[in-house]
Amino acid sequence: MSDISLSKAVRSNLLSLQNTASLMEKTQNRLATGNKVNSALDNPTNFFTASALNSRAGDLGSLLDSMANGIQTLEAADNGLSAITKTLESMQSVLRQARQDKTFLTDSYEISPGANGNIGFQGGSIGATTRYIPLHNEALTNAAVGMAAASTNTPGVAGSALVQGYSEFTLASATPGNLAGADTIAFDVTIDGTPRTITFDSVDIASVGGGGQNVTAAKLRTLLQTELGSAAVIGGSGDTIRITSNNAAGGGTGSTVAITAATVGSSDVGTTVTNTTLGLATAPSATAGSGTVAAAGYATLTWPGTPIEVNNDARITFTATVDGQPQKIEISRKDVLKVGNGNATIDTADEFAAILAAKIDGVSASASGNTITVTSDSTGGTSAVALGSATVTGTNYDSDELVRLINTNPHLRDRIRASNDDGKLRIENQSTQELEVHGVNSAGTIVGGTTTGEKIGGNTVRSDLAKQFNELRDQLDKLSDDASFNGINLLRGDLLTIVFNETGTSSIDVQTKDQLALNSAKLNLFDLEAKDLDLDGDIDEFLMTVKEALSHVRTQASSFGQNLSMVENRQAFTKNMINTLETGAANLTLADMNEEAANLLALQTRQQLSSNSLSLASQADQSVLQLLR
Repeated sequence: MSDISLSKAVRSNLLSLQNTASLMEKTQNRLATGNKVNSALDNPTNFFTASALNSRAGDLGSLLDSMANGIQTLEAADNGLSAITKTLESMQSVLRQARQDKTFLTDSYEISPGANGNIGFQGGSIGATTRYIPLHNEALTNAAVGMAAASTNTPGVAGSALVQGYSEFTLASATPGNLAGADTIAFDVTIDGTPRTITFDSVDIASVGGGGQNVTAAKLRTLLQTELGSAAVIGGSGDTIRITSNNAAGGGTGSTVAITAATVGSSDVGTTVTNTTLGLATAPSATAGSGTVAAAGYATLTWPGTPIEVNNDARITFTATVDGQPQKIEISRKDVLKVGNGNATIDTADEFAAILAAKIDGVSASASGNTITVTSDSTGGTSAVALGSATVTGTNYDSDELVRLINTNPHLRDRIRASNDDGKLRIENQSTQELEVHGVNSAGTIVGGTTTGEKIGGNTVRSDLAKQFNELRDQLDKLSDDASFNGINLLRGDLLTIVFNETGTSSIDVQTKDQLALNSAKLNLFDLEAKDLDLDGDIDEFLMTVKEALSHVRTQASSFGQNLSMVENRQAFTKNMINTLETGAANLTLADMNEEAANLLALQTRQQLSSNSLSLASQADQSVLQLLR
């Protein structure tokens, strides 16, 4: 009020008291709110900075719920994958049990001695086509070994005295002349059809018979023996030189010697010998060998060229007459095994020839191509070999042979199994389906022909295991469908997007590989029929498929696990970031309560002092009032 006048001391104390009250009010407000900046008026910079930090912290805080839901969705998918893995392992166990199970049904059949035709198998894992096994060795016949008819025979030949062929020439005199310088004597000698060229020069003449250039019969004999060697014998007497064949057969019509006219050089004046003085102006006459070599009789037959197996009971019988003496010959499987290549099959003409040589006394046998020649060991006019036509018996297979034929048949292998049941033929149906056996009569005896009606049941254990496999497969699909959280099922191929920052620039998309549902179809697992478990090889393939499915599921679980780790890591990071932002905002706006309390105490003291000062200042005015009284 302008009408009231205050002294300077009062006014000064009053102002101080007002300032103290204002400061106390501010301090009390800070203590009450806990903030040193409550509005932009307190500190604009800190206020707006803290407000921005708190806003970002709030935005990040709202993303934590989305991350938490994402984590739960991933955990739900992981739960589903864990259950699917256990289901696949159970499916594996079922298939392994089927693989190990051998409770196949069997039946044994007598083999009729007069069985003819085939035994047939249909159904089971063989299928609708009937597969036949012959009951006897249809291929083994006398024609199959080239003995449907008697052999072609050639008798032996009696021999006569053998004389070697020869040719000779006679020198005109004991001294037909000299051979000098580079001149030569040349002519051809053909022994048993083999020509040889003979050439002598002066050096050759001088090297034998005491030396010198003079040509003599003795020198020519020595030189010719050296040239012709063992092919001929050089003889003759006086001035005659005879060249006789040394034919290995000892002579005969094949023993011949031919000598051509000689050519004699005359360039050197010292050469006086001529083809005339040598007695070789023309080819000399020749005397051919004579006599006949005794020959052995032989028989020939033709091998058809197709390998033929000899079964256990088979016998190939025929009569072999050698040099007039008949022999009863019987060839069995043991003979083929002993002499042949060890496989009881006559594979070639050479092998059959060896068998014939081993079985027939007094002969040898050989083959040229498919022609077999059986030759007597003797020679001469009485030497002869004759082979009669063969008879083949015992071609029915025994139980061991039928077992081998069935178990090695590519259409029957691993589908049925045969074995010898004390002479009977045991058949094991390696299938879950019923097997029909043809060629067996109602008494259980194999007779061949078109007889039908015998059946062997299928494996019920494997059939039941196929049903268990299908139930597990259905459960796998249900597990995949039920692994959802908050409406999102990653195992159905749903897309899960999780945002990591307030601007939406950082996020993760989680989905199955190829964006497809992870179910039995994706894993190539389909319902099995009982017959699918017939063959161990097929079960092995199914096991491989389940193994690949397990690998796929584990890979997907690993991928989801990496995604979960990433989201959890980002969740922890976001929480820490929110704490950092809120702490930063608090540092800018929160008051230090201890400091503010101390300030309030100080202000209260100051207020009391200011009140006392004001009171003292007022007392001066009051003293004037006392004077007026």
